[in-house]
Amino acid sequence: MPDLPRAYRRLWWATGIDSLGNGVFAAALPLLAVTVSHDARDVALVSVATYAPWLLLSLTAGSVVDRVDRTALMWRTQALQALIVGVLTALVAAGMISVPVLALLAFALGSCDVFYDNAAQTALPDLVPEELLHQANGRQQVATTVGRQFLGPPLGSLFFALAWTFPFAVDAMSFVLAAVLLVRLPGRRGQAESAKVLDGVRWLMKHRLLRTLALLLGVNTFCGQLGNATLVLFVTDVLRLGAGAFGMLLAGAALGGVAGGIVVSRLVARLGDLRALLVSLAVNAVVFVGIGFSPQMAVLGALLAVSGFVTTIWNVVTVSVRQREVPSSLLGRVNGVYRLLGWGLMPLGALTGGLIAHRFGLRVPYPVAGVVRGLALLAALPVLIPAMRDATPR
Repeated sequence: MPDLPRAYRRLWWATGIDSLGNGVFAAALPLLAVTVSHDARDVALVSVATYAPWLLLSLTAGSVVDRVDRTALMWRTQALQALIVGVLTALVAAGMISVPVLALLAFALGSCDVFYDNAAQTALPDLVPEELLHQANGRQQVATTVGRQFLGPPLGSLFFALAWTFPFAVDAMSFVLAAVLLVRLPGRRGQAESAKVLDGVRWLMKHRLLRTLALLLGVNTFCGQLGNATLVLFVTDVLRLGAGAFGMLLAGAALGGVAGGIVVSRLVARLGDLRALLVSLAVNAVVFVGIGFSPQMAVLGALLAVSGFVTTIWNVVTVSVRQREVPSSLLGRVNGVYRLLGWGLMPLGALTGGLIAHRFGLRVPYPVAGVVRGLALLAALPVLIPAMRDATPR
């Protein structure tokens, strides 16, 4: 990365290592949950617990990020996550796993993610110049996607088949290595002396574009979890595939995400932010409907790959717009409010998906989610189009 600063490269490596461990964990956790219960509601409950902290802690995290040393907060949360996963590994080895235990530990890990992700997004604009934000965010997305979805899940499935404790021990080690890298980043303390949460709320509510994007993100993440919460059951019980196939399907989604992260800066330069956003949202709505009707692994894998591609485009563009528009002294709190609106409905989406799958069948959640996504996009167009046209890079 000759065009990006050395400090950013250290952050990139930490992100890659952390994401690899998270990918291993992401495949192993639902497989572990299925060994405890095949009830769709129980499997969805673990997903609910993972994302509930975004609803409960986003505002608090934003206030903290604007007041403390952001890089110190990042490595300390990584160290705490290593401890939490270490406890999970010991419980698995002792045969003391249950759905409530998995939900509790998933909630603890998710809570750390809330603080880490906010701090990482808030610190990045301090590490790279504004004109390189799309490129830097794109590479962050590639590192995240390769680890969490491409390399991590197949390894997690393989490790789980070898020994139930193995993938969780690997995840714990990844947190330790990432923390070591982050410790050496230059300290960057938040600029706000008194970081009131309401300041971030007021700022975001007055910004038409970011307010609209946050609400639209909320609907889309709700729908994403509505479909994805029971994907492991769809793969194993409907398509009759094994744990290895589940990991490979997640890797297929990651291939699309990696491709999106690589081409996003050129794609946005050609299409512009507005068109890139609209195309990505429309395509994802159609793809979600198609996933529910997938007759075999190849079709499902292709659709998941397309979804990964357009999701990455959306993520990179919206993060870059937010980093460009929000003052640094407010970025942590605005990120917190944005994530509350955008990710707060994820646990409800997972719960809804579990109930729909239990009542109507494991194929139904994805088409329902796709239709809702399409309707939300149509509703947002009258606001989104003029707001995006009015927003110009500084």
